[in-house]
Amino acid sequence: MEIKGSAESERPLRSYLAEVSCVYYSWDIEERWSRTVTETYTDSDGKTQTRTRRESGWTTVSSDSNEQLFYLKDDCGVLRVNPTRAKIDGQCVFNQQCGTLDDLYYGKGPATSVSDSDHIRRFTEYAIPLHHDLYILGHARQRDDIVAAEIAHDDSAPMYLISTRSEQQISSSCKLQFWVLGIIAPIFAVAGQMFADSQLSMDIASRIGVYLAIASGALGAWLLGWIWMAYNSLIDLKNRVRQGWSNVDVQLKRRCDLLPQLVKVVEALANHERTVHTQVALLRSQSQVTQPGEPGPDPQGCSKSLIAIREAYPQLKTSKSFLRLQEQLAETEQRIALARTYFNEIAAHHNIRLQVVPERFIAALAKMKPKAYITARDFERREVRVNLAK
Repeated sequence: MEIKGSAESERPLRSYLAEVSCVYYSWDIEERWSRTVTETYTDSDGKTQTRTRRESGWTTVSSDSNEQLFYLKDDCGVLRVNPTRAKIDGQCVFNQQCGTLDDLYYGKGPATSVSDSDHIRRFTEYAIPLHHDLYILGHARQRDDIVAAEIAHDDSAPMYLISTRSEQQISSSCKLQFWVLGIIAPIFAVAGQMFADSQLSMDIASRIGVYLAIASGALGAWLLGWIWMAYNSLIDLKNRVRQGWSNVDVQLKRRCDLLPQLVKVVEALANHERTVHTQVALLRSQSQVTQPGEPGPDPQGCSKSLIAIREAYPQLKTSKSFLRLQEQLAETEQRIALARTYFNEIAAHHNIRLQVVPERFIAALAKMKPKAYITARDFERREVRVNLAK
């Protein structure tokens, strides 16, 4: 399932480097080194020669990470997330490079140094800050402690991703990487063949033919891979549109089933309170108009009845019930509005994918058609009218 919301926690973590409130953090400390290397080689004349070169690089001297169970909050409520074994795409909250004169060098880093150190360190930290918007792609399951759902790793699920980037940013990044791969793959394939051919005696015409064949093969393999990925992506999007409409249908069914029952309960409470007040008012009026010693209800008997009614029904107010009904009405309509908004958003994304080049050709081969947006008149179930008895 895919879900969006903000990261929330009752007792958030404190990141090591940036010291920000978060639900996950991972940090690395790297130290730069450089050295001079002397090597021997054989020149074109077969003589042994020596030469020196300079090498440099970075070595990780310390690293750690921490995570906790947290909650994902959206307009519908909260959902617990277990980040264990998830691929976490955090936000860079700290990135600094310094030397030994900086307090950070030994304050957060180890006291020892690597061999051939330049005494320069790079501090990097990624985290999921508290209240940060997240995009989660994972599996929903039943919690062990209470009757509620949670997002957690599952061996049968193909991917478990927790990202601080939006769905559009992730999709754009994947597309860019795939297109870059399509450009680089033929180049590397031809370059490899050119290196192999340099050891052989082949004429230029033969080499050009081989290079073109290799480039065409690499490009064809990439094209087949793209068609496979694009088609599967469109099918997944089509099913998500169906799921979006199913969510709308579920919320409409919930409104039809829940609200009439709530209305009946509130009506029963209101009728009960009305009956009790009517009886109390009648007894009081009879107690006041009947004079002592004359036929009619005994004032003392009426007082006892009133005392019994008061003790049996200490609170005869339905205001709280009406407020709860009003809250349920507002929440139900909000649920339906959110489901409709999600459907229209995913339908718009679906329709755009079916119209842009080159994916429109794959959609035409699959005979996929645009989806209509939800409008108010499209609801198959009518709204529930709340008419309380007077």
